[in-house]
Amino acid sequence: MADLLKLDALVHALSSTAAAFRCRRTLQPAGGPGDKVFPPTYAGAVYAVEERRVRNANGEDEVVPCVLLDAVQSSANRMEEALQEAVDAGELALPVIEVRFPDKELLQPVGRITSLQAPHRSADAILRDSLLNGTPFPASDVGQRLARCTLQNATALYEYCPTALVFGLWDSTGPRGGLGAKFARAIVSEIMGMNASFGTKTSSRIDPLGIQLKAGPVYRSAGGPLGWTLDEKQATSKGKDPERIKDGKPSQVNHGNIAPSLSAIDRESGRPLAGGVTISHAEQSIVLSLPALRRLRFPDGDGKLNPARDAAARTVLAALGLCASTLAMDKGLDLRSRCLLWPEQPAEWELLDIPGSDPKRFTLDHNSAIALLKESVVAAAKHGLRWSGPIALTASDPLVELVRKSQELALKEGSEESE
Repeated sequence: MADLLKLDALVHALSSTAAAFRCRRTLQPAGGPGDKVFPPTYAGAVYAVEERRVRNANGEDEVVPCVLLDAVQSSANRMEEALQEAVDAGELALPVIEVRFPDKELLQPVGRITSLQAPHRSADAILRDSLLNGTPFPASDVGQRLARCTLQNATALYEYCPTALVFGLWDSTGPRGGLGAKFARAIVSEIMGMNASFGTKTSSRIDPLGIQLKAGPVYRSAGGPLGWTLDEKQATSKGKDPERIKDGKPSQVNHGNIAPSLSAIDRESGRPLAGGVTISHAEQSIVLSLPALRRLRFPDGDGKLNPARDAAARTVLAALGLCASTLAMDKGLDLRSRCLLWPEQPAEWELLDIPGSDPKRFTLDHNSAIALLKESVVAAAKHGLRWSGPIALTASDPLVELVRKSQELALKEGSEESE
């Protein structure tokens, strides 16, 4: 029987030689076993495919074809997104560094980007190229404290961006270059589809208007509300001839049928490209490394170290990782279009404590995970470790201009593609 994970058990785990908290779940497509799911595609419209050695129900090792359904980086983003939603809902008071953009100067509003949304967290270029009270963020007092963080002194990151200590950070573009603050991930989550068989993608469209290919050609219009015309006299000119939109087919203005087709074949593997997969099941594995947290030290303002203070900060970070995972699991596993997964059993956490013994099992739900994190934060405050309030930055003029020009290009490219 699994117990609810409480603060005393978390403190004990970090003060012992325990290796990790682990959560493993077996998943099936929401449509049921055998339903097709679509993994993420990478360059060349291919999937991340590999063979893995697994132990079957008979206790025998076998090599099976597998496909990545949710990468470590993607899973971390889901956890951070869940934390951001909890912050926005007022359930959590979590330190974040946010950048505000002047939406009136942009074609599409950006609003704000926080350290929970920026890919490189507190070391992201979005924050780097923004201003704190008119000062470039890296040159500000906060920015300089963050840049000096190391494994031996991670206090500033704890105060301003503790999630960077859980999900990892490398400040490689800051003033110290490759010597910038670098912290490995303490939590890793991944979902693999097992015993993968590769499908074929089909595509077609039936035009309800029955518009035929020979109804063209379609010309670029010199005026009028649509931007295209069938009348040569109303068309713009290309040299002496009326200008067609690409090849002049009605499909260039999104009319007409699309003939049924199958996905292409990858020459190297011989598999269809981006045609989805069927799997026997999927496996989700989440591991929170306790040794990774034990490496971190948190001296006070005078540089003095205190083991009890270090332990309190590490406990907060462990609770933060467990809370992020739990909140993300609550949001479900709708990974992308046609890739909704459903767990076969409730989530349980195992504490890998004593080799050769059965792991202790714990449960956490939405409310208890938030309560555990809040309780650990209060306990750490007794050792002088306090989270800061939000740090509000303003996007610099060059950054705003870069975003604006990018939006203009996207608008233009989108218009050209629609033609």
